[in-house]
Amino acid sequence: MTQKRKLWLIDAGYLFNARHSVRSGYEFSYLRLRNYLEQDGLIWRAYYLNSTPNPPSDGQDNFHRWLRSGPPFGPKIITKFYTLKQQRADKAYCEECGQKVSLRCQNQHGDFTHRVFNEIQKGVDVAIATLSLIHQRNYDTLMLSSGDSDLLDAVEHLSEQGKSIELVVFRDGVSSELQCRADRIYWINDFASEVDNSFRDTVGEGDNP
Repeated sequence: MTQKRKLWLIDAGYLFNARHSVRSGYEFSYLRLRNYLEQDGLIWRAYYLNSTPNPPSDGQDNFHRWLRSGPPFGPKIITKFYTLKQQRADKAYCEECGQKVSLRCQNQHGDFTHRVFNEIQKGVDVAIATLSLIHQRNYDTLMLSSGDSDLLDAVEHLSEQGKSIELVVFRDGVSSELQCRADRIYWINDFASEVDNSFRDTVGEGDNP
């Protein structure tokens, strides 16, 4: 029987934020996570997609270099990076009041206005959808580490083309629309101790996004 090929696409920002659903300060190892997943079959190719500051810090550079390293030292994951987009955050919606309210920096004094903004990912969801489609002849199973319902159209198309859809996610921030279309869900919380990175016994390994 021919071994099914698997493509693993990782929204690094999602995994970094959702890991806290295990416990505060929890860290996981990408190497141990890949080894765990490959107990059910080898992964043909894996991509780590993230938005990062420009330029990235030395720590991030070291972590990304380790991600690309092959076994047994690293998890052999291709890295792709996109810019962070600044979004104004001077207004927010109050659910209780039913209206928008102003946000103000607590250090702002006098007439000089502090510019308040959020940094959000830009391009990661589009890149995940694109990679899943351009490689669709090369894999049988799509493994997604993302909880974003923006991927729903791509997931439905691939499912209709006969691809198996698997989620590799934490029990936090995963769209129910994605969950109900998955053929299998690996809830990392259920095997968190097996992929724990508390000891950081691999050079360059860490939880830097």
